[in-house]
Amino acid sequence: MPIQKFAPMTKDFPTFDCDAHVTEPPWIWERAKDWLSKDELEALKTTMWFDAETKQLTVNGIAGAGIGSQRIGGSRRNLNAISLAGPGLKHDIQRALYVRNLNPKTAVTAEQADYLDHKGSYKPKERLQDMDVQGIDQVLIIPTDIDTYPWLQNALGAKAMCKAYNEWAYEYCQEDPERLFFAAMLPMQDPFYAAQEVRRVADKGCRVGLVRPVDAMGNYPLQPKYERVWRAMEETGMVYGMHPFPAFGSLKPAGYSEQYSGAELIARTIISSGLPHSFLTNVQNFQAEASLWVTMVLLSGFFERHPKLNAAVFEASSTWLSFLLDRCDKFYKLYRNERALPPLKRLPSETFFEHCVTGFEGDEAPPSRLPEFYQDILAWSSDVYHHDGDDVWRALETMRTCDLAESYQRKFLGENARKLYHIETPKTFIRERVTEIERPDWWPTAEEIEQALKPEAALIRPYRERGRPATGHGHAGARV
Repeated sequence: MPIQKFAPMTKDFPTFDCDAHVTEPPWIWERAKDWLSKDELEALKTTMWFDAETKQLTVNGIAGAGIGSQRIGGSRRNLNAISLAGPGLKHDIQRALYVRNLNPKTAVTAEQADYLDHKGSYKPKERLQDMDVQGIDQVLIIPTDIDTYPWLQNALGAKAMCKAYNEWAYEYCQEDPERLFFAAMLPMQDPFYAAQEVRRVADKGCRVGLVRPVDAMGNYPLQPKYERVWRAMEETGMVYGMHPFPAFGSLKPAGYSEQYSGAELIARTIISSGLPHSFLTNVQNFQAEASLWVTMVLLSGFFERHPKLNAAVFEASSTWLSFLLDRCDKFYKLYRNERALPPLKRLPSETFFEHCVTGFEGDEAPPSRLPEFYQDILAWSSDVYHHDGDDVWRALETMRTCDLAESYQRKFLGENARKLYHIETPKTFIRERVTEIERPDWWPTAEEIEQALKPEAALIRPYRERGRPATGHGHAGARV
C-alpha cells in the first residue's frame, strides 16, 4: 500500500485550535426528544428537522435546505468538502481528487468517498486520533450550518435547535474534556431565549457563544434589544464568538429585500461576472462580514458599555486587521467632534487590543512578519475538516520560514486562545510529527498530483472538441 510521507518536525509547546468544525450528524434529531421539552420538540419539527428516511433537512418548510452536514458517509462521485481535510489531505491532493471526478471513468467510488469523509467531524474518538496526527493538543469545535441558524423563523424552534446542538456538542466533548471544547449556538431570534441559553451552557463549562454578524430578518447582533444577552455573557465570563460565512441567502424569506450581509454584494458581483467556482468568494465574504462587525463594535462604543465582555473574531484571516484598525483610529480622530454618539474613552485599536482576539490560518505569513502588532491578539485556527483546513505543522512551517521567534509561536498557536477562554495548559502534549500514513492503493500518485495542478487539468473540454460534429451527431465525447 502507498505510504504518504511528511518531513520530520517537532514542537516544544501545546497548541490550541480556536476554530475547527464539526458536521451536525443525523442523531442530533434522533436524540432531540431526550434533551427537549414537548413544546420545544414540536417547534423543532416545524422549524429545522432532518428526515432520516429521505436524508433531507427541512428548514422553515423548505426541503433540501442546508449545506449537507447531515449526509455523512460517502457516495459515488461525491467529495464532501466540509469533512474532507483530515490528516494529510493537503490541498494539492484534494485538487487531484476533484480532477478525477471530472471524468465518470475515474470518479471516486462510494467506498473511496467514505474513506475521505473523516469521521472525526462527527465522532469524538476519531477526532482525537486525527488531532494526534495533526499536532492539535486542544480544540474548540464549531458547527458547520452557520448560514442556516440565523434564518429560523420560529423563535421557539430556534431555541430548540440550538439546545439540541449544544447538548450533542457537550456530549461530544466529554470524550476528553481536557482536549475538546465546544462553542454554543445561541437563538438570537429572541434575546430572552439567547440569554437563557448563555447561562444554561455556561453551567456546563462552555466558554464561547456563537453569533453570526448578519442582519438576518432585521436582527443585526448589536441592536439594543440584545443588551440582556451581552450582560449574560459578562456575568458568566462567556466569550462573544463572531463567526462569518459566505452569503448564500438561500433561506431569506419571501419579501425580505434587504442586503443582510456585507458579503452579499460581493457574492452577487462574483456570480454575475460568471466566475465558475463559488469558493472564490470565500476570502472576501468572510472578511466583509468580519470587518464590518469590528468597525461597528469599536466605533459604537460597544465594549465601553460592556467592559467585561471579550470577543473572538473567527475564520476571517487576520491580515486585513492592521489596516482596518489604523483607519478606525484615523477617522475617529478626524470626525470625533461630529459624532452623534458619546465620545470614546480610548482609540478603537486600543479597545480591540484590550477585548478581542482574531483567528488566523496556517498559510498566512503577514502576522509572522508583524509579531509586535499581533502578539496578544492572534489565535491559530485549523478550519478542519472543511476543505481549506490544515494542521499545526503547516502553521509552524510558515512561522519558521519567517524566522518567527518561538515565544511568538507559543502565543499564536495556543497561549492567546487559552488565556481568552480561561483554559488550563495541558500537562502532556504532542511533540513530534507523524511522518508516515498508510494509504489505500487508489491514493493519488506524485505524478497525478503534478498533472492535476496544471490549470488546464480542471477544465471540461468544449463541446466541439469532444469528437462530436458541429451538428451534435456522432460518438459521445468524454470529459477530462
